Amino acid sequence: MASEQEILGALEAVVGPDGKTPLPRSGAIAGLSIRDGKVYLSISVDPGQAAALEPMRAAAERAVRALPGVLGVTAALTAERQSGPAPAQARPTGPAKTSAPGKPSGLARVARIVAVASGKGGVGKSTTAVNLALGLAALGWRAGILDADIYGPSLPRLLGLKGAPRTENNMIVPLEAFGLKAMSIGFMVSEEDAMIWRGPMVMGALQQMLRDVAWGELDCLIVDMPPGTGDAQLTLAQAATLSGAVIVSTPQDLALIDARRGVAMFNKVDVPVLGIVENMSYFVCPRCGERSDVFGHGGARVEAERIGTPFLGEVPLHMEIRERSDAGRPVVVSDPGGAHARIYLDIAAKIKAKLEQGAARAAPKIVIE
Repeated sequence: MASEQEILGALEAVVGPDGKTPLPRSGAIAGLSIRDGKVYLSISVDPGQAAALEPMRAAAERAVRALPGVLGVTAALTAERQSGPAPAQARPTGPAKTSAPGKPSGLARVARIVAVASGKGGVGKSTTAVNLALGLAALGWRAGILDADIYGPSLPRLLGLKGAPRTENNMIVPLEAFGLKAMSIGFMVSEEDAMIWRGPMVMGALQQMLRDVAWGELDCLIVDMPPGTGDAQLTLAQAATLSGAVIVSTPQDLALIDARRGVAMFNKVDVPVLGIVENMSYFVCPRCGERSDVFGHGGARVEAERIGTPFLGEVPLHMEIRERSDAGRPVVVSDPGGAHARIYLDIAAKIKAKLEQGAARAAPKIVIE
């Protein structure tokens, strides 16, 4: 396998963003990593030049791919704005472009994209997202799932997937499990590795996992969003045509406050909120059968009614869900006839019905005035 120095040497033949300085000496290489014969390269550019610099990105991939022992190359342009005066106003207008001219987007044959989000971490959003994607597949849809949490990817563990994806015709081929097409940064790094990336690198990686993945023909792509309402969430809302969002919360007041922020964020970027799921809604003792409302109960339903958002259902806090998730065998596929699987399938059926009723909205583009 080629070393980092050999890779940088090969990139000397590629001209950097200024059109004259070799790429390694241009200061534009924001990240370079090597794993299992695959090379991952981040090139920091001004977002206004991204389309024009697509040939440079492709040239960098070709130069590294020619090295002996390199099994695959993924080069991403990460947008980093030049300093300047603060914008006076930003407003949403028409659809935003997600790929360079002449390059097909991996989303071209994806009929619907649904974000599964939460205002904060620790509410079981990823487990919910995986089981809902599997529920949609069980209901007859061709489904995929994108793990958009760069800093804390969960998809490899939840689906029991290992190994890096391969590339084909300059597109990343997603891994598959239980009939789902799946993509996560966690396929490219070990569980022990920390993703010490700046914001622009994260934004570039997210956009690439959307547009440069060969998703093929899907009825629905579920996006497991990172927790919160920051740059990553806005990038995804602007880079893709979202058909809707599902908010996951626990019943307690603190989680509901953050869930409100999630609903407000999607409302501001004109993404329809399909509903709220109350996770860890209650606990039933496996020995005595007594029910305990560990985090309270019904708070998400009340909040949904208060803000006029559909309530999709309650998922209990149960060891079976946790154990099967940790083992990479989600409950919807490992116990499809069980009570917990039926809860997820019921929520998935409600989401499917809502999506079949309405068309997706165009993704907003931020215009500076």
